Amino acid sequence: MRYALQLSFNGTNYHGWQKQLNAHTVQAELEKALTILLRLPVETSGCGRTDTGVHAAEFYVHFDSDVELTNELVYRLNKILPPDIAIQQLIPVSNFFHARFDADYREYFYYLHQQKNVFVHLTSWYQSTELDFDLMNQAAAMLMDYSDFKCFSKVNTQVFTFLCTLYKARWEQLQKGRWVFKIRANRFLRNMVRAVVGTLIEVGKGEMTIAQFKKVIEGGNRSEAGLSVPAHALFLQEVHYPPEVFELHRSSFKVTNEDE
Repeated sequence: MRYALQLSFNGTNYHGWQKQLNAHTVQAELEKALTILLRLPVETSGCGRTDTGVHAAEFYVHFDSDVELTNELVYRLNKILPPDIAIQQLIPVSNFFHARFDADYREYFYYLHQQKNVFVHLTSWYQSTELDFDLMNQAAAMLMDYSDFKCFSKVNTQVFTFLCTLYKARWEQLQKGRWVFKIRANRFLRNMVRAVVGTLIEVGKGEMTIAQFKKVIEGGNRSEAGLSVPAHALFLQEVHYPPEVFELHRSSFKVTNEDE
């Protein structure tokens, strides 16, 4: 039987989600815990990749099990996983469910603060320079007119296409001096969000005009776009699936705090 797990993780101590040789990753930690509890080797498939240091407020994986599982697995996983990885729920799914390919969109948040703040600096980027967020939102809105984002992709990446469908891209003020960039798309290229934010920052500083921003997108050259901003302020905020994808309602397997 196939199951999905909803989890979250703080990526500070990890080289991203995906397993790598000689690197500490979230997937390796999760598979180790599942293997211990189920007493058989377990392989998981994630809803995507995250770069080193990037966090996930919501992340999904799927795996197969020969035995029927219950909510108890969530409790037991949380007992042995490190404190920076948390399981929210276990969901029975169709044997055809795929955590990556069945998602219809993903949304990332990038946090920025303009006044030194000791309480947010680990998950937000300190940028003391004055920024024109109205101009940055004008540029962000232009992203919706395009689908080829090669200029924001990490070079030498093995992908078949640079096409993405964007549904949202805008800066929102959280409070005085604190901002979040929200971007939603059906898929993202490697390093794409951090490159988009870095390029928008150049617009906000007055180092790049709106016309130049447009030229960067149309040119498809990564070297013309802005620098990749630090990973510690980036969150995979939401992974969305059509309601009909899950075989059973999430609520039937959701573990509440009382259950834990």
